[in-house]
Amino acid sequence: MSQQNVSTATFHAYFGYRDAPGALRWLERAFGFETTMEFPDDQGGISHAEMRYGGFAFTLFSDRAGYDRPVRKEDTVGHGMYVALDDREHVDAVYRSAIAAAAESIWEPAASEWGNYRCRVADPEGYEWTFGTYRPGIPVEW
Repeated sequence: MSQQNVSTATFHAYFGYRDAPGALRWLERAFGFETTMEFPDDQGGISHAEMRYGGFAFTLFSDRAGYDRPVRKEDTVGHGMYVALDDREHVDAVYRSAIAAAAESIWEPAASEWGNYRCRVADPEGYEWTFGTYRPGIPVEW
């Protein structure tokens, strides 16, 4: 496979939610995400929606197939979304907002052994969201 135009590639996740309309409103309230596109389906759900937060974007849809959800082992399901923020204060603020919206706390805000200040919460459908100061691809100052 050719590596042409790799610099223009972007990465976007997608999620199937059992209650996609409710998830949109919850993600707006809990994390401050902005819904930039929303296409309802004919069953009261969402056929396609897009959310943004700074330079981060993802899509979601109504899960009509009943996809399996991952099982948590110890303190994680083994995957989730990581959102890089500018500073510790922003991480703390997002954590407080998420907890106020009834997110499940997995990690309270704290520094990791590699210098990332981060927190992790689960949304009402069990998806894990980590917010931290580490930016993958940029060396950490020790």
